[in-house]
Amino acid sequence: MLPNNIPPELTNHRQLRNVVADRLRSAILEGFYKPGEWLRQEKLAQELGVSQMPVREALKELATEGLIEHVPYRGVRVIAFSPDDVGDLYAHRAFLEGRAARAAAENINADELEELKRLQTDMENHFAPESLSIYRELNRRFHQTIFTASRRDYLIRSLTQMWETFPTMLIGNFAITAANPLPNRENPDTIEHHAIITALESGDAVQAEAMMRNHILSTGEQFVTSLKGNA
Repeated sequence: MLPNNIPPELTNHRQLRNVVADRLRSAILEGFYKPGEWLRQEKLAQELGVSQMPVREALKELATEGLIEHVPYRGVRVIAFSPDDVGDLYAHRAFLEGRAARAAAENINADELEELKRLQTDMENHFAPESLSIYRELNRRFHQTIFTASRRDYLIRSLTQMWETFPTMLIGNFAITAANPLPNRENPDTIEHHAIITALESGDAVQAEAMMRNHILSTGEQFVTSLKGNA
């Protein structure tokens, strides 16, 4: 059962739909619902203490975001990724974040550069397996700081939405990465992050784009190799 149903005082239809969507989204991203698990509309409504209409609309929103999929004549289930999907998603992210890094090299300010350096130092202090969740959150903030510094509204919106579900949900899809770091990834991450910071600090847009794109693609390739090796 979902933790905590919806407060009864939420009577506004639009507000209720958004709250239901937020609750279900969080449950999926936190692994409460597993990849491939079926989501039954009537059961969700009962657990949340609402009618089926806001649940139906929330599920449509989550399907648009790519968190769930509608299967004809069967219902709705949480998306499950294949190794090929992983490769495609990393390639997509590499292109967008590369573009953002290129623009960031021309627009980033001193405070944002200092934030990047601080985040990288913190990451280097949280390599231990028991600090994995902290490391991943710091890494998310590192990348978010860069694409926000691009000052490109479309890229910021697109990448913000991507990072809400990816790589968090993607990592949780597979037992090999749900609670473990990618093998031997700490040193390459550190070297690549420092190279990105150097390019941004020097205002080298071409280098920043190349470093960011290579960083994400190399991580994706290692992720896919690990998945196929443990298939």
